[in-house]
Amino acid sequence: MYKADTIAAVATPPGEGGVAVVRLSGPDAKRIGTEILSGGEVDWESHRLYYGKVCDPDGGSVVDEVMFAFLREPRSYTGEDTVEIHCHGGPVVVRRVLGLALSCGARHAEPGEFTKRAFLNGRLDLAQAEAVLDLIRSRTDKAAGVALGQMEGGLSQEVQELREQLVDTLVQVEAAIDFPEEEIELLQRQELSRKVSGVIDRISALVDSYEWGRLIREGVQVCIVGRPNVGKSSLMNALLGVDRAIVTATPGTTRDFIEETVNLNGLPVVLWDTAGIRDRTKGVEQIGIDVTLKRLEESQGCMLVLDGSSPLTVQDMDVIARVRGRQGLIVINKSDLQQRIDRAEVSGQLPDIRQVEVSALKNQGLEELKAALRDCFLDSAEEPEVVVTNVRHKAALERARVSLAEVHRAVDQGMPPDIVAVDLQEARDSVEEIIGTVTNDDILDRIFSQFCIGK
Repeated sequence: MYKADTIAAVATPPGEGGVAVVRLSGPDAKRIGTEILSGGEVDWESHRLYYGKVCDPDGGSVVDEVMFAFLREPRSYTGEDTVEIHCHGGPVVVRRVLGLALSCGARHAEPGEFTKRAFLNGRLDLAQAEAVLDLIRSRTDKAAGVALGQMEGGLSQEVQELREQLVDTLVQVEAAIDFPEEEIELLQRQELSRKVSGVIDRISALVDSYEWGRLIREGVQVCIVGRPNVGKSSLMNALLGVDRAIVTATPGTTRDFIEETVNLNGLPVVLWDTAGIRDRTKGVEQIGIDVTLKRLEESQGCMLVLDGSSPLTVQDMDVIARVRGRQGLIVINKSDLQQRIDRAEVSGQLPDIRQVEVSALKNQGLEELKAALRDCFLDSAEEPEVVVTNVRHKAALERARVSLAEVHRAVDQGMPPDIVAVDLQEARDSVEEIIGTVTNDDILDRIFSQFCIGK
């Protein structure tokens, strides 16, 4: 458990804003609020918004006019008495309001401590608590929707059902251990094998959803490559809908990479526009090409841009050789001009990569390109009913699946119930780690240290 003191922090981002929120949580939250807040006839009714003033208890000077609310435990985010003060969002005002709360006995909250208390007080399980951070960090509506579903208990419910199945099976196996004189058949081994297989299938479906969930949560980095003047920067500008990269007819204009994110129907794609790759360069342009090659190696995919109005060149072939074996797309640009490129030759060089024709200048073919780019990484897969997005959850599920495979083997080989029970217990422990039924302080500290202060 945690020390039952009262914590305080600013729950809104730093900087200027119309309103900022200073949050207090703990047994002394109401007392501290009473000392620094003056609101006339305030009866501190829970879940009611009051108007008042923050005043310095020592001199009585007014710091700010505010709105504030008292949330009585356990009906608060943390499950503790909570006071939220909605003050004006200037840095000086916020600092003074927080300072008064700390001077009256509150302790400055650590990163994620409010959510950690919500978990420790049973308001959220661990998977739901981690989803709070995912929701805050979401970069697309789809990612926010997935995180919200987990925060509302979608994944937790599935994990709880798996846990209940494992507990029920374990109880019957242990009965065979505790009462051997009753000659209890080990669930009838065929039936036990069937039950374990069903749990393995459900776990496998969750594990398989991870790659889809990870991409929606984290996105994918795509490097735009090609020789100079094939239209890489024009293509990036067209995809973004703004002139982000400089476009000229002079080769070598792009010297460093430019990074921007585009939302492809819920998939965040980080685009890297890079310098054109060619030989016999020197100085700053060569440095830009070196950066391009480094980014290409670091990226998770690429878009190879070719000039459709020109036959393949030696420089094109050099770039093709560098992207061979990588995941991505071939973009045949300048489709508005007479086509001179041999697409069959391109297919012969890169037979496993899809080709898409576009005109970045005329904004033609962009929707097909976006759909193809999304499908390149999500493989046109439908959204799983329950999604795993966290590598910790995936690792726990994989451990459970390995343990259950051992259960299957032990049952099929007629091993005694106590051997079967050990692996079943390990599977249950692994599943319970996801929702925090089984955990340790190191895991909790590592998870909640990623949160911002005030959440």
